[in-house]
Parts: sequence; structure tokens; C-alpha cells
Amino acid sequence: MKSSHLKPEPIRVVVTGAAGQIAYSLLYMVAKGDVFGPNQPVILHLLDIPPMMPVLEGVVMELADCAIPLLRGVVPTADVAVAFKDVSAAFLVGAMPRKEGMERKDLLSANVKIFKEQGSALDRYAKKDVKVLVVGNPANTNALICSKYAPSIPKENFTAMTRLDQNRAQAQISSRLGVPVGEVSNVIIWGNHSSTQFPDASHALVNINGKQIAVPDAIKDDNWLRSMFVEIVQKRGATVIAARKMSSALSAAKAATDHMRDWFAGTAPGAVVSMGVISDGSYGAPKDVVFSFPVTIKDGKWRIVEGLVIDDFAKEKLALTGAELEEEKREAVAITQA
Repeated sequence: MKSSHLKPEPIRVVVTGAAGQIAYSLLYMVAKGDVFGPNQPVILHLLDIPPMMPVLEGVVMELADCAIPLLRGVVPTADVAVAFKDVSAAFLVGAMPRKEGMERKDLLSANVKIFKEQGSALDRYAKKDVKVLVVGNPANTNALICSKYAPSIPKENFTAMTRLDQNRAQAQISSRLGVPVGEVSNVIIWGNHSSTQFPDASHALVNINGKQIAVPDAIKDDNWLRSMFVEIVQKRGATVIAARKMSSALSAAKAATDHMRDWFAGTAPGAVVSMGVISDGSYGAPKDVVFSFPVTIKDGKWRIVEGLVIDDFAKEKLALTGAELEEEKREAVAITQA
């Protein structure tokens, strides 16, 4: 007898830097249904550079050994034509990693070339409605370059990950208030996924004893929210590197699944999430850079939340991170044209 519970056709999902640290956690989360849901089979395309192919073979073996029912195929490759063929979702994780003492500018020149090539490959081989999440740093500018070299794909379909920063900020507030992390919502990350980002708790909510309270009212310490809190979140990546001697991997993979799940499934009513998206100039942000905004998502389309009150402190922070993104864009464009 045929089962009446026929699962939909598998979707193809590419993960770049697939032999690396972040992908090692991410692949399992995607394969077992954390992103596309418990009924959506997936075929994973794993892209990495030729020297990493032996390591990638080991990852393929481990995926097989996980015996994951939703995983219908694995395609390991060093060829972008194979990696991006017919994919509906792309996790662009592979990038030159930041090592201790490195500045983001050092990353730019190496990574711009990678994302130019991957943009062109997406343009040629991926589905035209592919959703692209850039995780590799500098993520915002990499996403911008990637979209510029994929003119046939809507630029709204290229996003950068600031969900890790949002999750970090949420965790800090939860710890400060002594509440479960799930009770804190609508923390906003503005701007660049860098140390100029602005983690903003002024619109965040916390559920205490069944009542929704504004986070600033619950914390009752504006000084902490504007100094210590902002600084902890801005520098958390560097703090993890100092401790682990490697950059955040498990938390980055979890944030990538959160970002892509919400993009495909939509946000819950009243929920706001942060995504690096192409700027339309909202809230005085520079246009045509990838800037993290608070968004809501419905039917696979994100929309910037409008009408939030931004005080002078926040305006100053937004101007700072916006200026950094414009500078990165100028440098990246110069590199691509060199």
C-alpha cells in the first residue's frame, strides 16, 4: 500500500565552506528539518575548495551515518556550477576566516573575490527565487557584492546574518533579568555585523509572570542598556575567539537556521527579527548597502518595520554603522574593479 503521507519533492540547499566549523553544525540542523520543517526533504550541495575535498568526504560519511530521514542526497563538490545548480536556498558560509588580531578590512580583499564568483554562479545556475544568506564575514558587504553579480535574482533575495547578534543580545537580557531566553523578544540589531552594530533593547519585550513588559522598564538601568549591554554584544565574537581560539561556530550555525527558517516560514504575529537586507534608506540608513533592520516576514518576503521611534542616542549609533558600511562598499567596489 502506498502511504497517503507523501512528502513534497526534495529542495536543493547549498552550503559553502562545507568542510568548515560552522557547516559542521549547520548541515545536521538543516538535514534534520530545523529550517524547512519536519516534512520537507532536502538534498544538500556541499561546496568547498579542492584541498578540503578529503575532509568533505568525511563529512559526507558522517551525514550518512546520522541516518536522517529527510536527507535525500548529498552532493560534495569544488565546482560552483554543480554546487549552485537548481538550489532554492544558499547558506554562504565559506569565507576567509578572521583570526585573532585581524581587522575586518584584511578580510575584505580576500572575500570580495569569493563572493563575486559566487554571485555569478548563483545568477547562472540557481533558481531565480533562491534565498541567499551570507554568513561569511564581512557578511553585509559580501552580500551586497554577491547580489551585484547576480542581476537576474531580486536583490531582496540576498541577506546577511545579524541573527547571531540578535540571539546574543537576547541572551544577555535574559541573563540580566533571570528569565528564560524565550521570554525575551524583539531585540533589534541595526547596521553592520561588526563592532559598530547597534544592539537596541528600547523596543524589546519580556514576558514576566504572564505580562509583557518593555525591557527598559524591566531592567530599570538605561546606563547599562546603552553602555555595557551594547559593548558586550558588539564584542562577543572577539570574546569567543579569544576563549576558543576559533570564531563562533555552533552559535553561528544555530543563528543561520533561525534566520532561514523565519524567512521561509514567516515570523509569528507581533514578532520582529533582525536581518541584513538591502537598504531603502529607512531610518536614515544609507541606501544600497546591506543594513540590518528589524523586519517581519510573510510568504517568504521580508518587510522593514516602520514607524519606530529612534532617539538621538540611537540615531548617532545608526549613523556610525552606516558610515562604516559605505566605506566597506567603496573599498569592495574598488577591489572588484581593480
